[in-house]
Amino acid sequence: MSAEMYLHRAQEIIERIQSTQRMKIEAAAAKIAAVIASGGWCYLFGSGHSVIPVLDIFPRYGSYVGFYPLMDPRLMWFNVIGPGGAPELLWLERQEGYIRNFLASIPMRKGECFLIFSHGGLNAAPVEAAVEAKRRGLMVIGVASGRNQQEARAAHSSGKKLFDLCDIAIDNCVEPEDAQVEITGLKMKVGAGSTLAAVAISMALVSQTAAQLAARGHSVEAFVSPNVRDFSADHNERVFDQFRERVKATL
Repeated sequence: MSAEMYLHRAQEIIERIQSTQRMKIEAAAAKIAAVIASGGWCYLFGSGHSVIPVLDIFPRYGSYVGFYPLMDPRLMWFNVIGPGGAPELLWLERQEGYIRNFLASIPMRKGECFLIFSHGGLNAAPVEAAVEAKRRGLMVIGVASGRNQQEARAAHSSGKKLFDLCDIAIDNCVEPEDAQVEITGLKMKVGAGSTLAAVAISMALVSQTAAQLAARGHSVEAFVSPNVRDFSADHNERVFDQFRERVKATL
């Protein structure tokens, strides 16, 4: 019954995204496609669990060159406690000043896109990533809980939340609490919804951007699963070669 309830909640989230955020997703995809077609990058950023859609966009089967994931292992947990642990990460992503140093080595160019995932959109990591991207002249696209942005107080000393800094703000349509399922005998809910929402939005952006690129006549060479026939054995290596060549030309 609880599994069924979670799947029902998940379906509701996707339906809300589809009915309320489609135009924003299409607008964001149009901007990203224009940047990729011109030889630029759409940079991807998230910390904590919000790194999951960043990992899932590129490199990934069904994705293609033009997306540049920015991943700092210090902002990702790969342990429960101790080095690489979640408590340490949660502390660091709230510290002001770190992200500007993290992004200092990335030669982002004016006019490119910066896509930020964060359920809350309140911690220093997503807010300062948006600040730095705006400072360098990039278009900022944010994916976060719209209700969290409306209802929560700003945590950053600037008084800004993520959506305050976005050119396009996409609501993940998940309530601030995130957990979806009530269990008899438990005080708190279980089963988070923001990750599936963020991944759904990210794949919708990947798909719509590809359609925009194809409409522009831009060649899109996507990673292909080895389970798919009729592609050469070195197809995916050629996609990596495209990525290497774009890095050489732009970074």
